[in-house]
Amino acid sequence: MDPTPRFLQAIRAFAGSGLDEYLGFDPPLTYQVPDGASAQCVYFRGGNSADELVCVVLTRNGAPMRLFPIGAKASVHIPLRITEALLTDSELELHVSAPVGVEGSVVVDLGILEM
Repeated sequence: MDPTPRFLQAIRAFAGSGLDEYLGFDPPLTYQVPDGASAQCVYFRGGNSADELVCVVLTRNGAPMRLFPIGAKASVHIPLRITEALLTDSELELHVSAPVGVEGSVVVDLGILEM
């Protein structure tokens, strides 16, 4: 099977409830590895319009897998370079966390290679 790129991409507004509170996006940004396939995350890019640090949280099957902090009015590009295989039926979802009262928008782009 040839590798197929998949992406979780969006620009979404948020209102912070605390850095330890992961807020889902509406609509949710999810990806499920199809039957008989595996996948790997290859990069994350993100931007933050707020005046304070926010964190984009990647969960796998509901549990935090990776944290991507994004500085105030800043952006990040993180090459993940095949850190681990995601097996059939693994479900990924992106969330955001921010300090209480912080509002803004985030740009998220997670690149996934499905095999």
